[in-house]
Amino acid sequence: MNNLEQAIQLRESGKASEALPILKGLLSNDSNNPVILYQCAWACDVQGLEREAVPYYEQALENGLSGHEREGAFVGLGSTYRVIGEYAKSRSIFEKGMAEFPENNAIPVFLAMTLHNLNEHDLAMETLLSVVATTTRDKNIERYGNAIQFYKDKLIKTW
Repeated sequence: MNNLEQAIQLRESGKASEALPILKGLLSNDSNNPVILYQCAWACDVQGLEREAVPYYEQALENGLSGHEREGAFVGLGSTYRVIGEYAKSRSIFEKGMAEFPENNAIPVFLAMTLHNLNEHDLAMETLLSVVATTTRDKNIERYGNAIQFYKDKLIKTW
């Protein structure tokens, strides 16, 4: 097992504080490696070191992180921006993530949280209701899926 695999395994087993020094050591030899940068971000994030995670996420995305890890970086960075109060940046990252990965339903759910923080409550609800209506397997919600879709952007309208 190489050092990157060892660090990932440590993080996955709840030992991110042990993984981070290994990852930072790997970065000292390969400072532009998007996978290592992403793993550093993740290891920081799970330890509550959100502000330290941000530049790692940003660099990982800028340096060409791809595939499933890129999806994760959009969720991680957008969510991290939200929890540190950088709501406009959070929204921008989530919107970019949705454009790149339109099939990832976690991204609009996290975007809805950011929209709530931006006091865009109607759009937040519309976004959440759209995800609920299109992804649920709950029979009761499925039964009313068309109504949920219809009302998602008419929440304050009365007839």
